[in-house]
Amino acid sequence: MRLCTFLVDDRQELCALVDGDTRLVRLQAASVGRLGQPDPHLTDMLTFLAAGEAGRAAGHAALDFALQKQSENVVRKVDDSCVQQLAPLPRPESIREFMTFEQHVINCARKFGMKPWRARLDEWVETAFGRRHTRAYRDSLPWYERPVYYKGNRFAVVGHNAEVRIPTYTRAFDWELEFGIVLGKGGRNIPKDKAREHIGGYVVFNDFSARDIQGREMGGRLGPAKGKDFDTGNAIGPVLVTPDEVPDPYNLTMTARINGEEVSRGHSGGMRFSFEDIIAYVSQNETLYPGEFFGSGTATLPESGRDRRGCGVEMGRFLKAGDVIELEVERLGILRNTITQG
Repeated sequence: MRLCTFLVDDRQELCALVDGDTRLVRLQAASVGRLGQPDPHLTDMLTFLAAGEAGRAAGHAALDFALQKQSENVVRKVDDSCVQQLAPLPRPESIREFMTFEQHVINCARKFGMKPWRARLDEWVETAFGRRHTRAYRDSLPWYERPVYYKGNRFAVVGHNAEVRIPTYTRAFDWELEFGIVLGKGGRNIPKDKAREHIGGYVVFNDFSARDIQGREMGGRLGPAKGKDFDTGNAIGPVLVTPDEVPDPYNLTMTARINGEEVSRGHSGGMRFSFEDIIAYVSQNETLYPGEFFGSGTATLPESGRDRRGCGVEMGRFLKAGDVIELEVERLGILRNTITQG
């Protein structure tokens, strides 16, 4: 299923998109038509995720019923003036943002003025995740040992077609070409070979950044803080695609466009740490819950000899008011946002 949250007549509802994402199915309304009463598993995205198999069964049953009956009240056009698309999970239980693409780490280390390149290109390092090629700054070696992350502001999430406001304090406003997962099952000390069972779905993610502020903050060995934390700073959407629709999440082409011009391209196969690695790592002695969001970090192409840049700071190009930024991830759809001045 391609699940989303819409404001329908000013009320948040869990919906599914069909017909090339041109029509939405109001799942709870379909369930009432089918059962004569609301289904508790379809109240919203979070309750759906927490319900696991029961939620997915309820969603499929409601969707099948709606498509058979084709009621105008249950099946609506996405461009209906009475509906507004939100982020699939408008308020995640948490946001953890990772760096999993090696070339992005290398590019940003150079841009933010880390110490000169010291590691030889033929050096290798043994880590808990296997034998890794260093190919980065000596000071960046901890990145090869474990999937590092920061925690974002879960209250600053917007969805597809939403406006994203440039903070008044930055002169270097950036996008990031990413995708992510939403947990559908919680747990603690989750083994890697069981981790995929905990993924509730995949989404496109744009992690906006005030790069000039981020660079100054991280010089203090903490952060990012206001380099990342501002209203509308996390765009997630357009839909949450359930795992059965994504046979191989590590074989997805990713593209970024500004005002219709392609500016970067990536591939999910370039992730140094998989989402399974990440879930196993984060859940060590820490309980995870349905509805938590994990971002992949900025995607680049894995092939050598190509232009591998996934965000503006890597190419010296930043966003300005009036720009339209689109991120497209194969199988997941297009996340579009218009940039405005905060």
